[in-house]
Amino acid sequence: MARPAPPDGISTRLPAASWEEALVTGNGRQGALVHAVQTQVRLTLGHERLFWPLEEPLPAPHTAPALAELRALLRSGRPRAAAERVVELARAEHPGYARTRWIDPLTGAGTLTFTPARPGWGSLARHCEYATAVVREELPGGLVHEVFASRADDVVALRLRAPGGVDGVLALGPLPGEPPTPADTVLTSGPHTLALRVAFTRPRPNTPTGYVLTCRVCAPGGRVSVDGPGRLRVRGAPEVVVLARTTLSRTGGAPEADAALEELEPDFTALLERHVPRHADLVSRARVRLTPRGRADSAPVWGEELLAAGPRPELVERLVDAGHYAIVCATGELPPTLQGVWSGAHSPPWSSGYTLDGNLASAVAALYPLGAAELMLPVFDLLDSLRGDFADNARRLYGCRGLLVPAHVSTHGRHNHFGPEWCLTLWTAGAAWLARLYWDHYSHTRDVAFLRERALPFLRAAAEFHEDFVSDDGFVPSYSPENTPADSDSQACVNATMDVAAVRDLLRNLLRAHRVLGLPGARRWAALAARLPGYRVSPAGELAEWASAAGPLEQADHHAHRHASHLFPFWYEGDPAFADPALRASAVRAVRARLAWWRSSDADEMAFGLVQLGLAAAHLGLADEAHQALRLMATRYWRPTLVSTHNRGALFNTDICGGFAAVVAAMLLRSREGRVDLLPALPAPWTEGEAHGLCARGGVVVDRLEWEGGRMRAEVGARASVRVRVGLPDGTVRRLDLVPGRTETVEAALAPRR
Repeated sequence: MARPAPPDGISTRLPAASWEEALVTGNGRQGALVHAVQTQVRLTLGHERLFWPLEEPLPAPHTAPALAELRALLRSGRPRAAAERVVELARAEHPGYARTRWIDPLTGAGTLTFTPARPGWGSLARHCEYATAVVREELPGGLVHEVFASRADDVVALRLRAPGGVDGVLALGPLPGEPPTPADTVLTSGPHTLALRVAFTRPRPNTPTGYVLTCRVCAPGGRVSVDGPGRLRVRGAPEVVVLARTTLSRTGGAPEADAALEELEPDFTALLERHVPRHADLVSRARVRLTPRGRADSAPVWGEELLAAGPRPELVERLVDAGHYAIVCATGELPPTLQGVWSGAHSPPWSSGYTLDGNLASAVAALYPLGAAELMLPVFDLLDSLRGDFADNARRLYGCRGLLVPAHVSTHGRHNHFGPEWCLTLWTAGAAWLARLYWDHYSHTRDVAFLRERALPFLRAAAEFHEDFVSDDGFVPSYSPENTPADSDSQACVNATMDVAAVRDLLRNLLRAHRVLGLPGARRWAALAARLPGYRVSPAGELAEWASAAGPLEQADHHAHRHASHLFPFWYEGDPAFADPALRASAVRAVRARLAWWRSSDADEMAFGLVQLGLAAAHLGLADEAHQALRLMATRYWRPTLVSTHNRGALFNTDICGGFAAVVAAMLLRSREGRVDLLPALPAPWTEGEAHGLCARGGVVVDRLEWEGGRMRAEVGARASVRVRVGLPDGTVRRLDLVPGRTETVEAALAPRR
């Protein structure tokens, strides 16, 4: 198969009012926010592990002895009292729980600026090229700069050029505002070096003791002189190249400048040539086209004009490229935080970090379908590094074996963040949900060694928790992330549908892992599955968000809410229970009920709730509803830079960068072990298009999928020999025996629109 063309980029004529309106580049470890105004170049630099030490992690509260009491309160219809009792016990145990405790925040390392001696006035142009990760900004007066974060050399490279030579001041400084905790900060300038050294005054064993941001400045043919601490004046240089790197220190004392930068040849072009193949491979493996073949020319696509034109297929196509680009740039040794690998603030919203009750799963949701499975490994590296804390959480909170995952983590995995309203200690589905990502890695890659050595231990530990925790009446306590039943005064609950669905999914995957690996001992997991509650249909005929009542409380549905956690059964392979037509119809009604709220003017925050709805709608074959979710995401949550936000037009956040692309992929390809469906939720506006390199469960790869004029054609291959059923849009099913290195072609008519 011919490799698809590399993705285009985006441009904007708008200056950056703040770092949140930056264009982005990153190599996963180093990140740069590029946010020029007419008179100054600005780069905010960061590192994926730069979590500022905030608070000493505490042991999770020891509430296990009170579990019977908590259950009695919930069963008697007193959920608020149960939530408050957890907080009371925690505060009695440790005074640190007297207030809400946050995770260590992701912060930027510092800001590098260049101020020309003779600034120009007028318009500027800002560009980001996805195929190379180069950001280019053209300032009035002719000053041009380019910047990228190299995957080959782990350095941020900046090149400045101007007619008549570069003349101005390079300045390095810390982020504006007060840091979360005190730190010793030193700025230095050398003949060709700027350095910002920060030593944390309250480091911990699991955090860095400080960091240094080093900038090596090369201006051949020009003059460079020190202009004060953190400042260099450049005169008459044909071009200036700056090599910047943030390094973290794990030892005491002030960190030293990065001497390794001196070993790099300051050749911008050579650095770029080493970087591009690694980056381009990740962003180009899969492509989606929803517009007529052959874009007219190579003229810039202006983000502000693209957004103003509305949710046309071209915008959807561009947002898939933009979102996947951002997630690739933000994935290194660690997965993307709420803000990817970027932060321009000391105290970002929700401390950035990893939010495991929805945001992280959304951010990485497109990595498998778009063929970048290796970028999921940092997710598992992070989780495996925190397993000791997860096990302590399970033991201390509930007296159980296994793993209990908190909603928020960064430098540790202890369950410290909760309160009487946000009663997050009652959320027990986290490890079961994350276990699905482990299974999906095997399902997409067919890596049996990964299944045996990494996935199976996590799945087994996640199931052991529920083997101990699940009571005769199910999940008590429980929590449907951040929602409150309509007839309750607390988020505390029993038998959240998410718990039921996630643990059912976990146990199915654990049984399959036993079969694949030929292991004994599966009966215990089948016995646990038999103990789980079933799903419930609400009086309105919808799949209920809570699978049973809590004493006198019905636990009635509350659709005016940003999460859609009860739709978990449709985000991945689907639960076989929904082969029941009545139960499936209830799920359709639940999607439509929650989507109706999102269409209202009150719906605003947390765009990844639309990802949850879009994935569920696509799985259920609801093309119009999936398209509505995309339209809402496309028109509310992207800046002209095509970097997404958390709320409408506010709060830099990357979780729907992956989630948006995942919904588009799910509308084109649905999969489970042994079955793929082509174009399961194709909306009417997508009259023609094609996709290359989409990946499915079972190790299936759709090398090419195209549709036009009422017909579709696909070339289907596989990573390993497999027999698969292929569902076609006309309702027929083909059975294919696939072998590596060979594709099979299928064709069919598109289903008529009802």
